[in-house]
Amino acid sequence: MKRIFCAAMIMLMAMLPTLTRAGSTQDTNPMLNAGEVAAFSTDVQNVLAARGAHVAIVGRVGRDPETLPEGIRYTHVAYWVYSQMLRDDGTTYKGYRVYNLYQQGDDGRTSRLIQDSPEDFFAGVYELDAGIIIPDKRLQKKLLNVIASPTYAQLHNPSYSVLANPTTAQFQNCTEHTLDVLMASLYDTTSTTLIKANIAAYFDPQPIKIGGIKRILAPAASPALTTVDHSGTVATATFSSIARFMREHDLDASIYRQSPSGAVSYLN
Repeated sequence: MKRIFCAAMIMLMAMLPTLTRAGSTQDTNPMLNAGEVAAFSTDVQNVLAARGAHVAIVGRVGRDPETLPEGIRYTHVAYWVYSQMLRDDGTTYKGYRVYNLYQQGDDGRTSRLIQDSPEDFFAGVYELDAGIIIPDKRLQKKLLNVIASPTYAQLHNPSYSVLANPTTAQFQNCTEHTLDVLMASLYDTTSTTLIKANIAAYFDPQPIKIGGIKRILAPAASPALTTVDHSGTVATATFSSIARFMREHDLDASIYRQSPSGAVSYLN
């Protein structure tokens, strides 16, 4: 029995390494040329500014998409807010500030809210590819009010799970916090209970295919892979599920994918 358990653990660790660290950390080892990352960050900002985006939801590819579960491409999601920025020499300029929930700690069970730059956001990504949701103007205004208020931090739950169930408040990941802020903005509420009730009623999370043995052993591979907040099907908030929600309820101005070539293709 012990040999079977060890073999299963080895198999799990081989199949789920990219889930343990979901590409939602701040401290990553750069894999791409710094100049290319900087140029891409600037391009993404320029397109957002040209489209008049004061706030947007942006996703990045932090892991090889071929190793991720079906339905997941963007491993980290954050709000980008058009702001007045301060240079080291004291001068100011307009640009985007990124509002992140980053996975922390050696075991990945906790998170922190951290602001950084677009270049920092794309540092350490597997490839330069951005998924972008620009809310409609009315929703942008409501989002900006929430992000600038104490509600943004109050909605943060530092108990991190890669596969957090967005309909409960037991755990949270970056995409769920993004969704919670979105719902707080839509319904003008600070109540987590009301936010979760509306998510359960109107939002369809992304089902994640995890076999029985892998689901049982996942927490042993990493506590951040717990599924105790799920009953039955494991489903979590993703960039794509938020994009679908926005489109189904006519809440977006545009949803697109940007590549380093500068070409912008709309998501299906």
